[in-house]
Amino acid sequence: MPEVISNTSCLILLSKIRQLDLLNTLYNSIIITDTVKTEFGENIPDFIKIKNPNQEFSVKSLEQILDSGEASTIALALETKNSLVILDDLKARKIAKNLGLKITGTLGILAKAKKLGIIDDLEKQINELQRKGIWISESVINEIRKIDKSTN
Repeated sequence: MPEVISNTSCLILLSKIRQLDLLNTLYNSIIITDTVKTEFGENIPDFIKIKNPNQEFSVKSLEQILDSGEASTIALALETKNSLVILDDLKARKIAKNLGLKITGTLGILAKAKKLGIIDDLEKQINELQRKGIWISESVINEIRKIDKSTN
C-alpha cells in the first residue's frame, strides 16, 4: 500500500463535512508535513503522522510556484518511494503529475468511499461541501457523477 501524503485542503474540506475519519478508514494512516499541520490549524487525529521532507531545497524551489503546504507535500512525496498524494489545487496537481507522482483529491476520496460502500450518498457529500462555501467546478462535479453512476 502506498504512503498517503495529504495537503491541507483535503483535511479542511473533510473536517468541514465531518468526514475526516474517511482517511483513516480508507488508508489507515496519513502523512502530513509540519507546514500542513500549521495550515490546518486543528488538532490532528492519531492516524495522521507528521513527517517533513529532507531536502529543504526542493521545498524552496516548489515554493516559487506553489504555496508552502503544497510545496512541502510534493517535496515529501518525491522523497517517498511509493506514495499517493492528496492535492486539490489544479496547479499543484499538474506539477505533481508532471513530476511522476500518483495523485488524488478530496472528491476522489469521497468517490472511492462511495464505491467501497463506506458512504451512501456521494451527491449529498458534494452538496454539503458546496453549502460550506467550497467552490467545485461543474466539469469536476460531472466527472464525479459519471464515476458514481458507473459504480451503482
